[in-house]
Amino acid sequence: MPLLILLVLLIIFGPNLWVKYVLRKHQKHIDTLDGTGSELAFHLIDRFELEGVQVVKGKKDQDHYDPQNKIVSLSPEVFNGKSLTAVAVAAHEVGHAIQFYKQEPVSQLREKYLSKAHFIRHYGIMFLMASPIIGLVFRIPHLALLTIIIGLTTMVVSVLMHAAVLPEEFDASFNKAMPILSEGYIDKEQLPKVRQILRACALTYVAASLTDILNLWRWIRLIK
Repeated sequence: MPLLILLVLLIIFGPNLWVKYVLRKHQKHIDTLDGTGSELAFHLIDRFELEGVQVVKGKKDQDHYDPQNKIVSLSPEVFNGKSLTAVAVAAHEVGHAIQFYKQEPVSQLREKYLSKAHFIRHYGIMFLMASPIIGLVFRIPHLALLTIIIGLTTMVVSVLMHAAVLPEEFDASFNKAMPILSEGYIDKEQLPKVRQILRACALTYVAASLTDILNLWRWIRLIK
């Protein structure tokens, strides 16, 4: 039983911990780099003529591209950082900007699946929070079992929806950022490290959504 619990915890927390570990591992300042993450992002936007795309300093650990407002948001450590993580993350997010600017098919995955994932998660949470009241009012048999099933389904579907966006994420990392950085922005001996960082960038959504499963335990405890 303890081994099973450990295995479950590794599945839930392992990917997210690995992503954070990789990104922090390569945050060391490197003087020989040509510029910071934000400077690279500005340069790439000019190079690929991404008209209307802006670069802003966002919140800590919240690097993303906002396609509606055409904003590449970089966390302070990436925006001001002169490290492999900073330039790789910046290139990855600009990769998303390129996808959306060119209206590539992979750019449609986020809208198609992430919106559904958020919808399912939102209403799944609403049901879980309301289930004690529903049980008192309607006296539904086996409500606890039904609640667990709905909770598990909500979390699993949410994770699968996030996994469906992986082609978009891997495209931004390995069809956009990696070829760009390989052109001379990064020394050849540093490319394997950059590849590892870009893989972590691609898995960020799925890794984060896996940790949401832990919330199921909190809801079940609350319901009890």
